[in-house]
Amino acid sequence: MPILMRKFFSALSIMVVLGITNTQAQTATQLEQVGYLLGDALFYADKYITPITDAAVYQASSSWMLSPEKKKTGTVTFGLHANMFFVPKSDRKFNISNDDFLFFEIENQTQATVPSALGNDYTTHLIGDLDGEQIRIETPEGVDMETIVYPYLTAAVALPYGTELVVRYSTKTKLKRGYYQVYGLGIQHNVSQYFSKLKDKNIDLAYMFMYSNEEVSFDFLDVNTPYGNLGINKITGFVNTWHFQCSASKTWGKTQVMGSLIGNRSFFEYKVSGKKGEIENILPVQSTINNLLTTISDPKTNILGEVSCRYQISKIYLQSSVAFGKFVNANIGIHYQL
Repeated sequence: MPILMRKFFSALSIMVVLGITNTQAQTATQLEQVGYLLGDALFYADKYITPITDAAVYQASSSWMLSPEKKKTGTVTFGLHANMFFVPKSDRKFNISNDDFLFFEIENQTQATVPSALGNDYTTHLIGDLDGEQIRIETPEGVDMETIVYPYLTAAVALPYGTELVVRYSTKTKLKRGYYQVYGLGIQHNVSQYFSKLKDKNIDLAYMFMYSNEEVSFDFLDVNTPYGNLGINKITGFVNTWHFQCSASKTWGKTQVMGSLIGNRSFFEYKVSGKKGEIENILPVQSTINNLLTTISDPKTNILGEVSCRYQISKIYLQSSVAFGKFVNANIGIHYQL
């Protein structure tokens, strides 16, 4: 049994015992089987949702700094961006076998390759037996997109002393399956103002601190049992990320080229949701799984690079950037500066 599954089942066993002590109507074996089923669901959740929340961090890290140059106090900039995340083939699928499960087995197979949330729309079925009744579920589909594109808005205002406040916001962007949303706030400070020789050469330096919140949600496991639906039909990942960016640029006429180094630290939270069944009167399934999902929520650190180019047309700026590291993310923006 995998280590992660043993962790899950140990915690679930405690919840099952609590359930047994609070009811006389259900047998220990029946509740134990429910515990096994939930352990399988948690195992699958880790493999399925983690790749897209990792990807969300990269999507939220790109194109925060429009330019490292110092702006006149009170200058306001508005922007519209299109973000393009290129889904890597290595994170689109994962392998499962009957040895991975405590309750389920793969229908008519001993092992299978299934999509992660970043994968295609291929599905297979898992089957199990609960109190003499077959439980048969379809594995969740992936986003089925080689490139995930979503729009968002930005606004920036120049403060005194070469400081700039930046905000970004996107509505919930519906993907082929599920949705994605990001919003955040950043503060930037120009460093080259302290070095006149750099400015004379049209070189600008700046650093930036940013916070972003990302949310991704997908249909998950529709599990109907003799005790009703388990209420894990949807799974949502919430990611809180703190970023730090150092950037340098060189300007030639109306064209500016910028290079950046970005580091971030992300904190994850996962929740399942759905209509609760009668089993909630015996065992709080939904809250149990949500509590146990904290075991796959370890913080992560990423380091990535970014190159960007922008071109000025009067008060309008056209900008493109590419961020790279574990993943590749591209961004195109148009800004209007007041």
